[in-house]
Amino acid sequence: MTNTAEQGEEKSAHQRLRERRAVAFRKAERVLARGGFRDTLRDRLTLLLEAAPRVYDLDEPGDIYGDGVVEALEKRVAELLGTEACAFFPTGTMAQQVALRCWAGRTGNPTVALHALSHPEVWERGAFTTVSELRPVQVTREPRLPTAEEVRAFEEPFGALMLELPLRDAGFVLPSWEELTEVVEAARERDAVVHFDGARLWETTHHFGRPLRDIAGLADSVYVSFYKSLDGFGGAALAGPRTLVEEAKTWRHRYGGMLFQQFPTALSALVGLERELPRLPEYVAHARVVAAALREGFAEADVPWARVHPEVPHTHEFQVWLPYEADVLAEAAARQAEETGTMLFAAAWARGGPGLSLTEVTVRAAGLTWTADDVKAAVADFATRLAQVVEASEAAQATQATEGAEGVSR
Repeated sequence: MTNTAEQGEEKSAHQRLRERRAVAFRKAERVLARGGFRDTLRDRLTLLLEAAPRVYDLDEPGDIYGDGVVEALEKRVAELLGTEACAFFPTGTMAQQVALRCWAGRTGNPTVALHALSHPEVWERGAFTTVSELRPVQVTREPRLPTAEEVRAFEEPFGALMLELPLRDAGFVLPSWEELTEVVEAARERDAVVHFDGARLWETTHHFGRPLRDIAGLADSVYVSFYKSLDGFGGAALAGPRTLVEEAKTWRHRYGGMLFQQFPTALSALVGLERELPRLPEYVAHARVVAAALREGFAEADVPWARVHPEVPHTHEFQVWLPYEADVLAEAAARQAEETGTMLFAAAWARGGPGLSLTEVTVRAAGLTWTADDVKAAVADFATRLAQVVEASEAAQATQATEGAEGVSR
C-alpha cells in the first residue's frame, strides 16, 4: 500500500471516529454541557421562538442594515459593559481587526503586543498582518497572561496591548484582579491603549469578584462574543468610546460586515444575555466541583500523569491532559457514551506532545446535576474502557508488526 493510500485510510478512520462521537453525544443521556450549536435546526429555531418574546417585541419590523433589534442589542451590551457605545459585528475576527486598526490610526503605531497563544496568533491565519496591516509582537509564550514586568521590559514600542480574557489555549486562565490592573497600568505607562479580547469575558466575574462594568472599564475597548458562552447563533460586539465605535462602524462596512438583516443572530444574543449570563457564575462554581472530582477519580483509577489545568478552574471551562494518543482517548470516550449513555469527555482530543493529549471540559446547565461521586464514577468507567482500547490498539500493532516481518522474510 502506498503512503498516500495509507494516509487516506487513516483520515477515513479518523473521520469515522469523529462522526461516531457526534452521534454518541446527541444520543447521550448525561453530558456536562450541551451547546446549542449541536442541536438540529428545528430545535434551535423552536427554542428561539419560545424565548425571543421575552427579550424583544416580535411585532416590530425586522432590522435593516443594523437598526431595530440590532440597535437594541448594541444598547444592551453597552449598558452591561458600562461603555459609551457598542457596535455589532458578524464575527470577532472582524471586530478585533477593526478595533485595533482604529487604535493604530490614533496612536500612529500599528504594533500590537499580545500573547503567543492569543486567538489572532493561533487561529486567524495571520489576519492582523495580511488584512489589516497591523504588526503583532509576542510579549510572552508562558501559559499565563503577560505580567506587568514583561510589559514594562518589552524591547520595542507598541501602540496597543491586547489581552485575551480568559486565555483559552493556555487553559482558560485569568490573572488575579491585582495582576490585571498592574498590567493595564504598565501599558499606559508606555502610552499604549489596552484592548480586551473578551470573547469569554462574560464568565470572568466570578474569578475577579467584580461586575462586568469594572472589568471592561479597565480597557480602552472590549470585544465580546455572543455564541461561546451565551449560546447565541453567532455574532460579536465591539464596545468602547463613542468616537471609536462610530469609526469602527465605517470600517465594518468596508470589511463587508454591514449585513442586510441579522435579526435571528441578534435575537439569539439577547436571549443568551437574558438566559445564560445570569447562570455563568453558577457554572463556574460547579466546574470547580467537577475538576476536583476528575482529579480524585483519575488518582483512584491509577491513571498515570493525569492533569486537570488549572487545578481550580478560573472559568466554567478547563483542560484535561492524559498520557495517551488522541484517537485512543476519543475512542474510549465514544465507547463510554455508546455503551452507557454517559459522555464524560464530549470535546475533541488534541495532541499535546509525544504520547500526550488534551481536551477541553465545559460545565453548563446539563452538568449542574452531576455530583462529585457521579463524576468519579464516570472517570472509573472511562478508565476501564481506556485500558481496553489501549490493549486492543497494542494487540493490533503487534499483529501488524508480525505480518510486516513475515512479508519481509518472504
